[in-house]
Amino acid sequence: MSAALRVGDLSRAELGERLAGPGLVLAIPPFNVHLRSPIPVVADGVHRLYAAHAVLDATEAFCDFHIGLVPRRGWSGALCELDVDGMRPFTPLARGEAFALFEWGLNWCVTSHCHGWITIHAAVLERDGLAVLLPGPPGSGKSTLCAWLMHQGWRLLSDELALIDPAHGGLTASPRPISLKNRSIEVISQRIPGAVIGPVAHDTAKGMVAHLQASPDSLARAHERATPRWIVLPRFSAGASLTTEALDRPTALVEFTSNSFNYHVHGPQGFERLAATVEACDTLRLSYGDLDEAAAWFDALVQAQRRTAVDEGAGA
Repeated sequence: MSAALRVGDLSRAELGERLAGPGLVLAIPPFNVHLRSPIPVVADGVHRLYAAHAVLDATEAFCDFHIGLVPRRGWSGALCELDVDGMRPFTPLARGEAFALFEWGLNWCVTSHCHGWITIHAAVLERDGLAVLLPGPPGSGKSTLCAWLMHQGWRLLSDELALIDPAHGGLTASPRPISLKNRSIEVISQRIPGAVIGPVAHDTAKGMVAHLQASPDSLARAHERATPRWIVLPRFSAGASLTTEALDRPTALVEFTSNSFNYHVHGPQGFERLAATVEACDTLRLSYGDLDEAAAWFDALVQAQRRTAVDEGAGA
């Protein structure tokens, strides 16, 4: 059997031709996405950030979503519009934002249509089969912290969406490029030599936006689930010393549910699953001003968990 075709096996010109023509089917675990666009920045981003992803046979693969980035003209100049299975759900954006719009559009697809999971707006990373969930609003430093922890050896499940199985509570991985904004782009570029960062979208509603490629290990292990163990609400404050605050269960549950897109769709089971997740996790608020100090704190969580497992094994 021949090896699967990867995006990186295509030249930039070949990829551009495919995207501008019939499109191609990308395996973005756990989804298959048919993508089509003649806009060069889309091909630039896919070629750079999805190089290790499989390209599937469009005649055989089931596609969860058909996504197009469509060029159009407006009074303000060259624009792009998101097309999802024939729907145009968003206001057109500047054409330079087309790749970022693809990433945002895919998030919208998952949160709007994939109700087999309870979806939470949170970064998710794993060590030893156990996951830390990082819910947080824009500006909290969540994505920068997520990128740095991934570089420190944590497996990325997602930068944006925790996918919780409503039946047993396990987390499904969906490793994709990490969204970096404004100053974070420069910080990560300087701290991670050789970091693969995609096209920069300027003057978006979120400021300057670029994406960091998911680690090869995270993609290779996308089939592995993880068990929630910690819920940490991060807050970056430049120059601040690291401080933590334990959250009581009711407060943590309110914070957790407020970051869910669809637990209500699952009725009582959805609420009960989120409550059980909070009950099973250590729940903390983290304020930090230094990425190395924060990474050391997360590593200490893992070391403490390992010691607990050894003690429990010895006492069995």
